[in-house]
Amino acid sequence: MASTSRAIDRYEPQLIEPKWQRIWLERRQYAAREDPHKHKFYLLEMLPYPSGDLHVGHARNYTLGDVIARFQRMRGYNVVHPMGWDAFGLPAENAAIERGIHPADWTEKNVANMRRQLQELGVAYDWSREIDTSSPEYYRWTQWLFLLMHRRGLAYKKEAPVNWCPTDNTVLANEQAEGGICWRCGSKVERRFLKQWFLKITDYADRLLEGLDRLDGWPERVKTMQRNWIGRSAGATFSFEVERVPERISVFTTRLDTLFGVTFVAIAPEHELVEKLIAGQPQADAVRTFAASLANASELDRMQLMEKQGVFTGAYAIHPLSGARLPIWATNYVVLGYGTGAVMGVPAHDQRDLEFARAHGLDVKAVVTPPGAENFKVADAAFVDDGELKGSGPFSGLTSEQAREAIASRMAELGIGGPAINYKLRDWLISRQRYWGPPIPFVNCPDHGLVPVPESQLPVLLPADAPFSGTQGSPLEHVPSFMHTTCPVCGGPAMREPETMDTFIDSSWYFLRYLSPHEESAPFSREAAMYWAPVDHYIGGIEHAVLHLIYSRFVYKVLADEGMVPGDEPFIRLFNQGMVLGEDHEKMSKSRPDFVVGIDDTARTHGVDALRMFEMFAGPPESDFPWSTTGIAGATRTLARVWRLVLNNADVLTVEQAHVDQGRPLQSLERESAERELRYKVHSRIKQITDELADRMHVNTSVAALMSLLNDLEVAAKGRPKSTSTKSEAFGEGLRALLLLLAPFAPHITEELWARTGHAGSIHDQPWPVYDERWLLRDLISIVVQVNGKRRGVIEVPPGTDEQATFERALAVGTVRAQIDGKSVRKRIFVPDRLLNIVVS
Repeated sequence: MASTSRAIDRYEPQLIEPKWQRIWLERRQYAAREDPHKHKFYLLEMLPYPSGDLHVGHARNYTLGDVIARFQRMRGYNVVHPMGWDAFGLPAENAAIERGIHPADWTEKNVANMRRQLQELGVAYDWSREIDTSSPEYYRWTQWLFLLMHRRGLAYKKEAPVNWCPTDNTVLANEQAEGGICWRCGSKVERRFLKQWFLKITDYADRLLEGLDRLDGWPERVKTMQRNWIGRSAGATFSFEVERVPERISVFTTRLDTLFGVTFVAIAPEHELVEKLIAGQPQADAVRTFAASLANASELDRMQLMEKQGVFTGAYAIHPLSGARLPIWATNYVVLGYGTGAVMGVPAHDQRDLEFARAHGLDVKAVVTPPGAENFKVADAAFVDDGELKGSGPFSGLTSEQAREAIASRMAELGIGGPAINYKLRDWLISRQRYWGPPIPFVNCPDHGLVPVPESQLPVLLPADAPFSGTQGSPLEHVPSFMHTTCPVCGGPAMREPETMDTFIDSSWYFLRYLSPHEESAPFSREAAMYWAPVDHYIGGIEHAVLHLIYSRFVYKVLADEGMVPGDEPFIRLFNQGMVLGEDHEKMSKSRPDFVVGIDDTARTHGVDALRMFEMFAGPPESDFPWSTTGIAGATRTLARVWRLVLNNADVLTVEQAHVDQGRPLQSLERESAERELRYKVHSRIKQITDELADRMHVNTSVAALMSLLNDLEVAAKGRPKSTSTKSEAFGEGLRALLLLLAPFAPHITEELWARTGHAGSIHDQPWPVYDERWLLRDLISIVVQVNGKRRGVIEVPPGTDEQATFERALAVGTVRAQIDGKSVRKRIFVPDRLLNIVVS
């Protein structure tokens, strides 16, 4: 590429950067194609929601991915690096309600602006693969995925207690209501009973757990968060007989060894047996009133935060082995969504049960004691460890481990229980009572019930004229032209499902649509998936550790069972980047607009390459750091130094010079110490940066190494002969390496300098520099020189140089000589190959 017609004598990023962004788009430079002769590399940042405007915190995430993508492309990988928009969801709908516009118009405007900003960041996306989850071309296949789940027995509809956000007027999955708070708006969540659609993610609980053990490239804390959320517990399930009621109460426990310490049974007020238990009982009204009081309490409130409360139902259960009568209490700390909705009350060995028993005057019976303990009694804390059984009939004297096995066998003999696994994970509740999401592709027929929409009729389109105010329930219910349809089975009148799907479904498979975004006969091409999938390197925030990532893993495993994708894990390596904070060290957010640093203003003032360099250098990529106006100004100055260094020494960057050393034997190369030392610095930096980016993703130390190499080359340039007949081969090699190593971090300036020094094509299509092991074997070592204990210089000498020769070499260093002139050398402290301290008076 020839240089611009207007000479740019000084570094002006505002002129350089738009030019190269335009050229890259026109060339379609980063479009990827399957190539069986090249190793693929799938690099991806998490799909962004089009909120309207990017700030420098977003820029860090996308730049981080771009550096790795450009680096791997230069290393010879066939890189695919796509971008798209997680465009459905409550934020767009709420913004549209607030502004009186349609969510589609709001989304389209935001997408256009964010696309412009990402292109101006110089990120090497393959824009031919751009997707929008709110487009019918995309959500057609989201609906197809839902139907696939139904065919495989993984989608079902049932009435259940759900998390209801009173602000957003919609149902939330458990993962979206953690801590009893809406993940999106922060409102306190209420509990309601509604008939809703679920996906049976619990069928994959064990596979989701086992898969974590194979994800060596994931942060350990993310895997721990997922393990805790899945919450696998090995124990036993058994049932209690109930007086005067034919049904039995089933419970799950991990501590079957404490069975003889049961003094009551606790049951969730919503349990299906409660009405039968209280029928005819004087306590019936009190139980119903108690249940109503808990209608809006979250699971967290009930299980952990609230005082342990309850009402006696008036009914009794029968202990399965001792035959004792056990009062059945409806309590606030037992919830229907976990386990069986009932627990055996063992106050001596469970702290919640103990608190409840103390509050309501129930017996406390210790049946597991510390080994060797005599007359053991429970005081303020339950004894929850394993021990030795007492007061447990034929099982007394056994250890806890022995007793659990023996009691389980006895339960199995009686036909009332046996070993069981329980999970904290709940099925994925996907129904949403909102407008801006993919409609659920089912109809309700009076004769045939719930009927799936045939695939040939997808997509079920969102009506454009739905009234969405956020207060009237599901907006689709108010669009007769949408709701009234015909049954696919009988052709008779039917009604569509009026709800939309949780938009986490959209993002659970988007990374596969990128691989063939224009495929019309399937959600994605199987051939493309078999080449590109899974994602090799995935970058995004820790806030998605449970929500997005666990859903994506589940969906990918379902698709793997269909034979549509390779392996059964979607993301090989996961990286959680840190945040860019405001200069006040507070999080940037729209609620604090005066403290948000925008991309546009920053690019206009300092340049995009400076923004990229500063954010990659400011701290480890996984850590937060505060924005610094001084820091980005320094990055601009650093790039200006690169600009001057290259253009002032352009004669050494000819195409012929680039390969002057290749294939030549070591002994024929320039042997002067300065040349050898410079080559060592160049090749050691190549090795360091290559290792940092490939293995550890330490972009900050890579930029530091680039700055150090720049310093070395500037020093070498000052003493470089201007005669072209005496070119420094090491300097030319170093200058070329500097440009190539810098290219992923500062793509615009390096592209411009590459063109200005006479090179055709793009610098980003050049091979990554390869270090030569020969130049890493040093003939000289560095000796620190001190005067009276203070560092005054560093000298280079051959290994094993004696004290006198080292001293004489030190006297040639100006900063050392200035401290010695006119003074007497009293003694020298010499550490061979490391240190010389000259003591003077």
